[in-house]
Amino acid sequence: MNIASVIVDVPAKQTDRPFDYLIPDSLVEIIKPGMRVTVPFGPRKIQGFVVELKSASSFKQLKKIIEPMDLSPILSNEMLSLGDWLSKQTLSYKISAYQAMLPAALKAKYEKYIKLSAGTSPENLSPEVQALFLKSSKITWDEAKASDKLHALQKEASSGSVEIVYEVKERVKKKKLKSVYAGMNAEELKEYRQSLSAQARKQADVIDYFIKDNKPSIIRDLAKELNISSAVIKELVKKGVLIEDEMEIYRDPFENRQFERTEALLLTAEQENAIAPILQSIEDIRNEVFLLYGVTGSGKTEIYLQSIQKVINAGKEAIVLVPEISLTPQMVKRFKGRFGNEVAVMHSGLSAGEKYDEWRKIQRKEVSVVVGARSAIFAPFENLGIIIIDEEHETSYKQEENPKYHARDVAIKRAEGSNCPVILGSATPSLESFARAKKGVYHLLSLPKRMNNQALPAVEIIDMREELRGGNRSMFSVVLLEKLKERIEKKEQTVLFLNKRGHSSFVMCRDCGYVAGCPNCDISLTYHRYNQQMKCHYCGYEESVPAICRECGSEHIRYFGTGTQKVEEELHKVLPEARVIRMDIDTTSRKGSHEKLLDQFQEGHADILLGTQMIAKGLDFPNITLVGVLSADTMLHLPDFRSSEKTFQLLTQVSGRAGRHELPGEVIIQTYSPEHYSIGLSALQDFDRFYEQEMMIRKVHKYPPFYYIALVTVSHEQLMKSVSVTEKITSYVQSKLSKDAIVLGPVASPIPRINNRYRYQCLIKYKREPGLQSALKIILDQYQQEIASNGLQIAVDVNPYILM
Repeated sequence: MNIASVIVDVPAKQTDRPFDYLIPDSLVEIIKPGMRVTVPFGPRKIQGFVVELKSASSFKQLKKIIEPMDLSPILSNEMLSLGDWLSKQTLSYKISAYQAMLPAALKAKYEKYIKLSAGTSPENLSPEVQALFLKSSKITWDEAKASDKLHALQKEASSGSVEIVYEVKERVKKKKLKSVYAGMNAEELKEYRQSLSAQARKQADVIDYFIKDNKPSIIRDLAKELNISSAVIKELVKKGVLIEDEMEIYRDPFENRQFERTEALLLTAEQENAIAPILQSIEDIRNEVFLLYGVTGSGKTEIYLQSIQKVINAGKEAIVLVPEISLTPQMVKRFKGRFGNEVAVMHSGLSAGEKYDEWRKIQRKEVSVVVGARSAIFAPFENLGIIIIDEEHETSYKQEENPKYHARDVAIKRAEGSNCPVILGSATPSLESFARAKKGVYHLLSLPKRMNNQALPAVEIIDMREELRGGNRSMFSVVLLEKLKERIEKKEQTVLFLNKRGHSSFVMCRDCGYVAGCPNCDISLTYHRYNQQMKCHYCGYEESVPAICRECGSEHIRYFGTGTQKVEEELHKVLPEARVIRMDIDTTSRKGSHEKLLDQFQEGHADILLGTQMIAKGLDFPNITLVGVLSADTMLHLPDFRSSEKTFQLLTQVSGRAGRHELPGEVIIQTYSPEHYSIGLSALQDFDRFYEQEMMIRKVHKYPPFYYIALVTVSHEQLMKSVSVTEKITSYVQSKLSKDAIVLGPVASPIPRINNRYRYQCLIKYKREPGLQSALKIILDQYQQEIASNGLQIAVDVNPYILM
């Protein structure tokens, strides 16, 4: 087997297939499928993934692999075929699928250099570029660009005196610390120890340490343990008794934290019924998808933990997905508490280096459980026993850039290959999953009651229109304000939830109605109080708040809508004694700040936790007895068929934070649309009625789960170009589908312009269309030339979660 098929790191239609390379004799035994290699590709050296080895090729003249980038495969055979499946499902290139499976640290970065060709000296160059190469025979591309001599260098390159080289660089270095080990055996060490004078007591201690156990020790740890200075160790290195080396260590994001060990809890009768079929499928090594549908606080996590224990006892591994960073601090505590060092954690709050180290722990089989966000579904386990997706309805499980996969689909695919169960857990399952469970495609397990039979919190809906009519212009209703005061007096805690960040939604002139908008996007600017700036949350454009209106010159500029900063200020005005912790993107962007704020709240350093979506889910604090939702309508009015579902889920989740322990909980929901069914039914936590009502609406309008959908979005700097390409695509798709499919478009996207690019889209609703995948692939291939050359962008999402 001296030929390797390689997928090269060039995401394009022409290169989206394996290329054959000859394996040099010296590497024949070394190269294996799943390894990354550096290969010549045209004039460049680039990286690629070996997908198979073979003994013959249909091509005569094969180039040779330059070198391997790994000592062992970083993608197993299972992951290689999963990547293949993923690229077909999401209509993305194979290289993008393989890259998505790796931590950022492993995605190679290319450094581009210009160097003198062999046999050329600086004197042979034109005087114009000579100076660049006097100190070194190669310069970086950036240096060449900065010198403004690219044109002259181009001439030199065409005459062959200089060449461009690409060097593949790893992004993250392994973390290494200086260590020492004994350069003698135990007998020699004893002899040397006897030759030491009585004054060299500290050197003797070090030698005793290595006589007992001659394994490499990190210098700083050894010095600390023996209470000596590192100079003593250095002296022994100088004498050749010890040998200095560098030892690789893991970066541990939790190294300064002790996790209390916890024991399995006794299950309630309901939990016993729910876990029995899961344990049975683990025992039978059988693939099955379970939907664990349990109200908030019903003890779903304990079922996860005990199922994982069973898997570990059988010598297998488990993947647990939790939505984004918000759930991780408490989740990590639960999993580390139960399984200790068996757990690796992967989420967006870790540095690239920490993620890389956690990934390597998994790859080296040093852990058996991984807890993480979406991308943890690609953890390189080889003996999977269970996959768990908590809060399976969360939209953050869907990746919005290529490959546009949904972690739930990948989990089900991986579990099929590993013959193991998948648990999808939620108090408010997505309609698609619940419909599948009702049909018997998934196995439905229910937990209708809370643990310790706590009552669900009492929910009161406040009509903010009535408050306005009664002369209350504040953002807090009379009832909510009273309850807040009550909680502070009783020393109980409150969660206030607002579904957005920033200070006010928009800046508007009260005289003429002018709203300050972004010049590059068709969207209003958001006001941020801390730096008196208005900001576009799509392209990042910023400007100062105008003193007078640009349209009519009026000074009556006002801020409308409510942001977290504004709520915090208002709280300090009406409840000066309240201690408030604010959690939003702005206060949690620094590493570790998320956890710090939650710890402060748990330790009782604040009365009110005010925040955006990140506080809605998974928090479990005994002292929270009141939850206030300040504006339940924010999501209801988005142009998205899932807006009612998202509103219902969010309100139910947020309500579930109250009264989870001994103290009873209350929820106040403030809204301008109290009559909307998603708000009324979330107050009752009645998912079943919501499901029936929403399903009727979906059926009438032909939306999932009754139909599948695919969205094609076209964008270009010229409006007419966007329209004409979308028109062509729409009519082509229509011609390839059956009469049952519905193709809507072309129509302007809900946000018609972002970053000076006009956006048009076409929506396809279908039930069974075997020809759709290939039709969409043909469109992408057809326009590839234009996409590369004239700024056209075409995005295809086969099951979009965001229609904006």
